[in-house]
Amino acid sequence: MCRLLGYLGEPLPLDTFLTKPNHSLVAQSYQPQEMTAGLINADGFGLGWYNPQPDPHPYCYRNTQPIWNDPNLAELCRYIISGSFLAYIRSATLGQSLQLSNCQPFRHQQILGIHNGFIDNFRQTLFRPIREGLSDERYQSIEGTTDSEHILALIYEALAQNPELSLGEALTQVLLRIKAWAKSYNVRVSLNVILSDGQTMVASRFAYPVPPPSLYWLQVKHPVTGILVASEPLDADEQLHSSSLGDCWQPVPDNTLLIINQTLEIEAHAL
Repeated sequence: MCRLLGYLGEPLPLDTFLTKPNHSLVAQSYQPQEMTAGLINADGFGLGWYNPQPDPHPYCYRNTQPIWNDPNLAELCRYIISGSFLAYIRSATLGQSLQLSNCQPFRHQQILGIHNGFIDNFRQTLFRPIREGLSDERYQSIEGTTDSEHILALIYEALAQNPELSLGEALTQVLLRIKAWAKSYNVRVSLNVILSDGQTMVASRFAYPVPPPSLYWLQVKHPVTGILVASEPLDADEQLHSSSLGDCWQPVPDNTLLIINQTLEIEAHAL
C-alpha cells in the first residue's frame, strides 16, 4: 500500500521533508511502519510541485524506479523550492504493471492529486461505473491501468462539470459516490486522497467497510510555517508522535476530510 505526503506553507527546498527526516518517504519506501498491505514501496514514485506566479500550473517528476534508487532525486530536491507540493511512493497492486503511466501524481490543469488505497477487484467491479461517469475527454485522458488514476479522473470530472465546486466539495462528492457503488457491488474500497491547487490542500482518510490506511497532519513551525499531511510521521517518536518540525503529529480520524486554506487554517469534516 502506497505512502503519501502533502505540504502547504512557506516555500522551502523539497529535501527538507522528502529526504532529510529520519522517516522520510525514502525511509518509508523500504521500512514503512504502518502499512496494512505489502512490505515495501519499490514500484516507482512521483513528485508534483508549484512555483510562484506567474505560472499557476504544477510540475511533475515521476519514475518507475524505487525512490532510493534514483540518482537525480537528491539534487532535484535541493534545487526545487516550493510552498506547495505532493509526493508519493508506490506499492503496486498485484497484477498491475510497472510503467510510468501508473505512477502518481495525476494532474489536471492546476490540480494535482495522489491516492493511497484500493478498489477490490477493480476491473471486475467499479471499472465500468467509473468510466461511465466520465466525459469523452476525461475518458481518453486516462493513460494507465490503476484504480487510482480512475478515482482522480472522477474527481477532475466533477470539477469540470461544476467549476463552482471547491476541492473539498468535489472530493466529498466522489468519495460518497464510490462508497454507494461499493455497497452495491459488495466490495471494499480504501480512499486516502490528497489534492492541491497550489493555494489550498484537501485530504481524506476514508474507507468502506474496512478501516482506512493511516494518515497524519502536522502544524510545521521549523524551519518555516506550514502544514504537512503524511501517511506516516516523518520524524516522530513512536509513542508520543512528537516532532522537531513543530507540534505533535495528529492522526486524522477515520472517514474524515481535512481542508487546509490559504491562511493555513484547518477544518475537519466527518464523511
